[in-house]
Amino acid sequence: MYSIAKRFAFSASHTIGGLPSHHPCSRLHGHNYEVEVILEAEDLDDVGFIRDYRELSALKEFLELTVDHKHLNDVLGHNRTTAEVLSKWLYDWCVARWPEVAAVRVCETPRTWAEYRP
Repeated sequence: MYSIAKRFAFSASHTIGGLPSHHPCSRLHGHNYEVEVILEAEDLDDVGFIRDYRELSALKEFLELTVDHKHLNDVLGHNRTTAEVLSKWLYDWCVARWPEVAAVRVCETPRTWAEYRP
């Protein structure tokens, strides 16, 4: 099995609903997110790629237009804007374009991440 990954970044604010009022994530705050899309395939194309990394720039454009410097609660239309929820939302967007997508990872900090992998 071959695997490739590409990382992208965006900044956004959010609040997470359903938490006690004293929990810091229940208050308005933001992150410098990193998103990593992971593709896997049994075989390579004629050039030797799973997929050309340049094609994945569509995700960069999507992130810039949709979530960068925005309030995620407004973008997603709800207040369950956890890294787990974001990873599934972004996975769905990616796999609709690139069937080789195996997972999407969302990092809120350099030491924390959530990944959606069906």
